[in-house]
Amino acid sequence: MTSTSNDFERIVIQEIPLIDVRAPIEFKKGTFLNAINLPLMNDDERHLVGIQYKENGNEEAVKLGHHLVSGEKRQARVDAWTSHLNKHPNSMLYCFRGGMRSSISQEWIYAATGKEVTRLEGGYKAFRNYLISKLSPSEQNSTPILLGGNTGSGKTLLLKNLENSIDLEGIAHHRGSSFGRYVTPQPTQINFENNLAYALIQHKHQAYRYMILEDESPNIGRCFIPQPLFEYFNSGLFVLIELPVEERVNITMDEYVVESQAYYLELFGEDQGLLEWYNYISDSINRVKKRLGGDLYKRIMASFELAYKEQVLSGSNCLHKNWIEILLKEYYDPMYEYQIQKKSKIILFRGNTDEVLGYFKTFYSGRF
Repeated sequence: MTSTSNDFERIVIQEIPLIDVRAPIEFKKGTFLNAINLPLMNDDERHLVGIQYKENGNEEAVKLGHHLVSGEKRQARVDAWTSHLNKHPNSMLYCFRGGMRSSISQEWIYAATGKEVTRLEGGYKAFRNYLISKLSPSEQNSTPILLGGNTGSGKTLLLKNLENSIDLEGIAHHRGSSFGRYVTPQPTQINFENNLAYALIQHKHQAYRYMILEDESPNIGRCFIPQPLFEYFNSGLFVLIELPVEERVNITMDEYVVESQAYYLELFGEDQGLLEWYNYISDSINRVKKRLGGDLYKRIMASFELAYKEQVLSGSNCLHKNWIEILLKEYYDPMYEYQIQKKSKIILFRGNTDEVLGYFKTFYSGRF
């Protein structure tokens, strides 16, 4: 009935479902992949127990906790745990330090169902420390290779075709530019680090000799790669994808207009969706207004607003390609060219999408 485990690697490799019995406020600050928040105490109950602990000690705090979570409340929480376990019988549970809250939850589940649920030794804190340790460059076995290319080159699309890639932008839930935010928020920094550690552990378990990554800055939206790990990534060899501007306009159009509008329409409805998308793009352009300079900013905004009005009136989105082309050629391309020269990296290989993909699969897809 008191089964425990500190085999954190197995949890990551097997993606074992986790029950987080901490209060919702704790869960929001940081949690793990495959974890669901089914708390023993809600935020208010936890707050009251905390006050009791400070004023009258542990014994009185425990008494209050049992009083607050009793009867129908206790049954409702046991029912929630049981429902989850019926769907995911191999789940483990944890609280902050693997102590009283997870132990009580474990006991209540056993009393109600006869099922033994394993709890994490050291709880959230121990698992979190384990994951942080796996972000160290010394923990990585594979050699990093960076994939670079002008904005709109489809680098993320290419990475998805490689088993040994790690999608940093996907983990950060951000596309890495001033236009890169999604409607749904980015993970907290804690969750970004936890999720990145999961990806690195799973990558290492597969024994890949090389790790393919997009050439990123340390910050991806509001998430940042820990400095030692960023330096390790940035030490990698460099491969450059080169596409004509027409192709990059089409790729950007598909992602930031066609697919993005479809998502906004699905989320906000036909009446409001297109306007919400307009606000997202115009806000993104305004975010780089100073860097664009007055004249270029006015041209891009005028082109964007004309394209939007045309789409509202006729339903055609073709004019959006015009402002995208201006933005790529006159803002992003010069900036990226400067960054490439500043890096002074030796370019291992350059080519179009198919050539780069073939190069990676031929020479950099092996295992140890």
